[in-house]
Amino acid sequence: MASGLFALFDDVAALVRLSAASLDDIGAAAGRAGIKAAGVVVDDAAVTPRYVQGLEPARELSIIGRIAKGSIRNKLLIILPAILLLSQFLPFLLTPILMIGGAYLCYEGAEKLWEKVSGHHPEEAAAAEDTETDPAEREKTVVAGAVRTDFILSAEIMVIALNEVEDEPFLSRAIILVVVALLITALVYGVVALIVKMDDAGVALAAKPQKGIAALGRGLVKAMPIVLATLSTVGVAAMLWVGGHILLVGAEELGWTWPYGLVHHVEEIVHDATGALGGVLGWLTNTALSAVVGVAVGAVVVAVLHLVPRRGGKAAAH
Repeated sequence: MASGLFALFDDVAALVRLSAASLDDIGAAAGRAGIKAAGVVVDDAAVTPRYVQGLEPARELSIIGRIAKGSIRNKLLIILPAILLLSQFLPFLLTPILMIGGAYLCYEGAEKLWEKVSGHHPEEAAAAEDTETDPAEREKTVVAGAVRTDFILSAEIMVIALNEVEDEPFLSRAIILVVVALLITALVYGVVALIVKMDDAGVALAAKPQKGIAALGRGLVKAMPIVLATLSTVGVAAMLWVGGHILLVGAEELGWTWPYGLVHHVEEIVHDATGALGGVLGWLTNTALSAVVGVAVGAVVVAVLHLVPRRGGKAAAH
C-alpha cells in the first residue's frame, strides 16, 4: 500500500513537472510570438492616441477602455477562431493572408508619408467637421472607427504570432495566442492611457508649490507634442519595416526566393564587415531594406488608390 502511494506521488510529481515545463514552453513561445509582432504593436500604440485628441479629457480613459474591450473582442471572438481553423485545415492560406496584411501595412505607411509630402490630412479635416456633433454620438463614432482600425492591426498581430508557433499542437497554439492577445492588448492600451493622460498629469504637477515638481510638470506638458510626433514617426517606420519584411519572407515561402535572398546576402556582408557591431548593423540593414520594399509596394498601392482615381475624375470633368 505504502509503495503504491509513493508511486502515485511520483506520478503526480512527474505530471506537475511536465505541466510546469509545458507552461514554460507556452510562455517562451508566447514571448517569441509577441516579439515578432512588435512592429505592429508599436504602430497600434502610435495610432490609437489620435482617436481621443480633441475629446473631453475626462472621457479619455473611458473611451480608451471601450476601444480596448473592442480589441479583445476582435482578437478572441473573431480573429482567433478564424486563424486557428485556417491553421488546422487550410494552413497554406496563412502566408497569402499574412502578405495581404503586409501589403496593407505598406499602404498605410506610404499613405502617411504621402500626407506629409502633400500636406493633405483628411483625418484632421474630418475631426474639424465633427466638432459640432453631439458628444455622445461623436464618442460612439470614434470608438467604432478605432475598433475597425484595431481589427486590421489585431489580425496582423495574431497571424504574425500564429506564424511563429504554427508547429505547436492545436491546444498549445490556442493558449499561446490567447496569452499574446491579452498581453499585447494590455500593453498597447496601457501605454496609450499613459500617453493621453501625460499632459493632464503635467498640468497637475505644474500647480504644485515645490519648484522641482512644478518644473517636471511643465516639462511633461511641453514634451507631449514631441512624444506624439515621435510615436507617429516610429509608427510609420514600423509599418513600412514590418510590412516589407512580411512580403519578403512570404514571397520566399511561396517559392520566389531571390528578393529576400538578396536582402539576407547584403545583411551578411554588413555583419561580416563590421566586427563586434555586426549583429546590430546587420539587423539594421535587413530592417532598412525591408522598409525600402515597404515604401516601394506602399507607393504603388497609394498611386493606384489615389492618383489614378483623381486622373479619372479630371478626365471626366473635361
